[in-house]
Amino acid sequence: MFTVRIWDLPTRLFHWALAFCVIGLVITGNVGGNAMVWHFRLGYAVFTLVLFRLAWGFAGGHWSRWSHLPLHPRQALAYLNARATDRLHAGHNPLGSWSIVAMLFFLLLQVSTGLISDDEIANAGPLTALVSGSWVSWASAWHKNWGKLIILLLVITHLLALLWHRFKKHPPLVPAMLHGDKILPAPVPVSQDQLRHRLGALLLLGLAALAVYGLLSLGS
Repeated sequence: MFTVRIWDLPTRLFHWALAFCVIGLVITGNVGGNAMVWHFRLGYAVFTLVLFRLAWGFAGGHWSRWSHLPLHPRQALAYLNARATDRLHAGHNPLGSWSIVAMLFFLLLQVSTGLISDDEIANAGPLTALVSGSWVSWASAWHKNWGKLIILLLVITHLLALLWHRFKKHPPLVPAMLHGDKILPAPVPVSQDQLRHRLGALLLLGLAALAVYGLLSLGS
């Protein structure tokens, strides 16, 4: 058996920060009122995190890169049809890979619609003045209804997948997202996780934050 660094620290921190922000968004969105101040702040944080992850997919550790996600439909079908003992993957399995793509896409869509939403009571996105009323109406309806529902369904599906994975007696997935390592039956490429890579991730995060700030400033 081999202990291998699969998830680099920036990927792990991204994962848990995103989970915290999504939970906070659901709570503050349902509470409303003064909590909406934090709803907006958490939305900007999610926007920054998603932009960072998109970039980190090209510069991150081996198993965090888009090029190493098994996204071909044939790979997903093979995974579903394989025996339980053949379903072990060093990084994300095909279904997990598709869930990541779906989550990032719909989070980006949800944040984008939030920027131009208006509840016609007390809260309006910072960019509502830049688009037409029809766009504001559509974005508001999507953000409060289908967008919110899809995000919740994706989160629930993710949690159920973790439980199914353990029910099938596979190695637990959560610990690896905490400490970064997996114990595997064969050697695989190691994800780079040295200080210089972490500093590079910090630089990308800063650039993502600047991009979000620049976009928000358009509505000032």
